[in-house]
Amino acid sequence: MRQRSLVVVANRLPIDDSVAPDGACEWRRSPGGLVSALHPLLRQTPATWVGWAGGTGPAPVLPDVDGVHMETVPLTADDLRDHYEGFANATLWPLYHDAVEQPEYHRRWWEAYQRVNQRFAEATAAVADPGAVVWVQDYHLQLVPGLLRELRPDLRIGFFLHVPFPPPELFMQLPRRSELLRGMLGADLIGFQRAQAAHNFAQLATKVLGLPATDRRIGVQDRVVRIGAYPVSIDTAEMAALAGRPDVTARARRLRHDLGDPERVILSLDRMDYTKGIEQRLKAYSELLASGDVKVRDTVLVQVAMPSRERVGQYQILRERIEREVGRINGEFGRVGEPAIHYLSQPFDRAELAALYRVADVMAVTPLRDGMNLVAKEYVAARVDDTGALLLSEFAGAAAELEQAYLVNPHDLEGLKQGLLSALRAAPADAGDRMRAMRDHLHRHDIHAWARSYLSALDDTGSLLTRLSSTG
Repeated sequence: MRQRSLVVVANRLPIDDSVAPDGACEWRRSPGGLVSALHPLLRQTPATWVGWAGGTGPAPVLPDVDGVHMETVPLTADDLRDHYEGFANATLWPLYHDAVEQPEYHRRWWEAYQRVNQRFAEATAAVADPGAVVWVQDYHLQLVPGLLRELRPDLRIGFFLHVPFPPPELFMQLPRRSELLRGMLGADLIGFQRAQAAHNFAQLATKVLGLPATDRRIGVQDRVVRIGAYPVSIDTAEMAALAGRPDVTARARRLRHDLGDPERVILSLDRMDYTKGIEQRLKAYSELLASGDVKVRDTVLVQVAMPSRERVGQYQILRERIEREVGRINGEFGRVGEPAIHYLSQPFDRAELAALYRVADVMAVTPLRDGMNLVAKEYVAARVDDTGALLLSEFAGAAAELEQAYLVNPHDLEGLKQGLLSALRAAPADAGDRMRAMRDHLHRHDIHAWARSYLSALDDTGSLLTRLSSTG
């Protein structure tokens, strides 16, 4: 039997560009959950990745990476402004995250979103083999499944949403709600992070489009579209091996010494985003310092806020607010050589991240809303000695799996403070039991299990599943 090829369609290609010493541009595979999930499969299955290369202007011609063909989709400066920064990240992103910030609606943004989605669909239709399996990723490309089905009805199409999907009362605000739903329903299988998101989508299919729907199936003309929860995960073994390396262990010891060898280190690692609850976390920590429940000499907070969407005005304002608050807290509670908060706004390589995870006695992951949050899972995987405590927001998708974490409502300041104190003061035996249980769960539900679960549901021939099972 002829083996189907796989086409992955995502906003970005799985590579980063960097400048070599001689000034030439080099391309390499970038880290990330999606790439880690699919890399074992892509190496052994005829595969193409369709995506944007990161710049504006004509699409560059790129070499294959690990045998995977890179198909670039061009974006103009207007596309970047109106599709990516506009409709995707100033309309859909805030709406899908409980409208933490007010979504904006502009007709030219919607026109750009349609235009770019059409471009991605056409590029995919041009490279997909007959009967190929196509896996479309995330909120930037919600129209692609429907557009692609019109162009290539022979394809097996999957769609996966990595961010939350909102309840009907929020989604109904969208001026183009019907078109977005129909676009997603072009897929044969729609995957979400949590079962509640699938339930929300089913309700909207009935309410907006009048379609017969359950939380598992939706009738669309003569087709049945399957929906369900497929919580994304990490390469647990890879992170554990990295965290256990002698050089990473030595780096963790040096970091702790550089921090003043405190009794407790709290780590928060976020993208600079208003959904991550950074301001609420800083306020809670400030009040614990003011009350004397936490003392600077004994406990330090390391807050890493990696740059994100720096061209978007809301993110620039957020960064200014956070940096101002960090300065206030350090000015009020810090001492010479002993800041209350070590604040960093820069990306880190994987080894340095693993060392930070090893240093942290408490990992504070308290987003206001998050589809999954893989940082929480990475921290658990990195705690190879079964120590440490995870403080986790109830509104992160990971909370449904990591039930042994110290779960908090980040909107409840007093609850957030008490949760942080509970994690800081946890008895070693209790903390060890919690960490072992979470690590056991991650070993059973790693990134390979996620990909197998989704692709086995999507690919009815089983050819892709067989290849993934042999590599996972």
